[in-house]
Amino acid sequence: MSILLLEKRGPIAVMTLNRPEMMNALGQEGDGPAVAAVCAEIAADPQIRCAVLTGAGRAFSAGGDVKAMKEKTGAFGGSPADIREGYRRNIHMIVRSLYNMETPLISAINGPAIGLGCDVACMADIRIASETAKLGVTFLKLGLIPGDGGAWLLPRLIGSSRAAELLFTGDVIDAKTAAEWGLVSRVVPADKLMDEAMAMAEKIAGQPPQALRLAKTLMRHGTNSSYDTIMELSAASQALMHETDDHIEGVNAILEKRTPVFKGK
Repeated sequence: MSILLLEKRGPIAVMTLNRPEMMNALGQEGDGPAVAAVCAEIAADPQIRCAVLTGAGRAFSAGGDVKAMKEKTGAFGGSPADIREGYRRNIHMIVRSLYNMETPLISAINGPAIGLGCDVACMADIRIASETAKLGVTFLKLGLIPGDGGAWLLPRLIGSSRAAELLFTGDVIDAKTAAEWGLVSRVVPADKLMDEAMAMAEKIAGQPPQALRLAKTLMRHGTNSSYDTIMELSAASQALMHETDDHIEGVNAILEKRTPVFKGK
């Protein structure tokens, strides 16, 4: 069975990490291509305007498969060269596919998100946590370094000092602390998590889809690009949006004091 299940609910794609008997541990052979295939399917579907990522069972993801590490199988087996390729062509494919999604992505963190699991959660644009969620980047406890993008992304999300504290201590923080640090944007009761995530996804899905994807792209480029580069990209993108039917619909809806209906044209 695939590590990632896909359910389409109208304009919203719900992706569920589906290895609950292992707390959704990652790193088995084929995990990367499986996640990439789901992300590609979402990207190819113009009806999908927002996606939600969560975990089956009691965890979001416990991270890399420690049993596979011990047995040196899957992405963690073979020579150093083999392991390097296991990361590049399997584990990195998971995080790259999620991070590079054009569709806005919400992580609904339903339980522990540890190590690689925390990095996976952080690939989303928005993170909502259950009260039972716990987050940590515990690589050093395994004698490892953050090998899946967290060393690049985490300081950008919560600042270098707190990112260093999490990584160097190996501490696991609760959902309340994660919200205080800006690692998640809100904490909700466990039984309301998916309701809250879906309500937010529906609000996002009501936006004009072409402009929505371009807005996400601009934000992502804004992390690393210069101000002048973003201004040029903004001008070019805005010129395209001015020629869309959705722009005209938005203007007319404001003038007519009604809710706009965007069709992606």
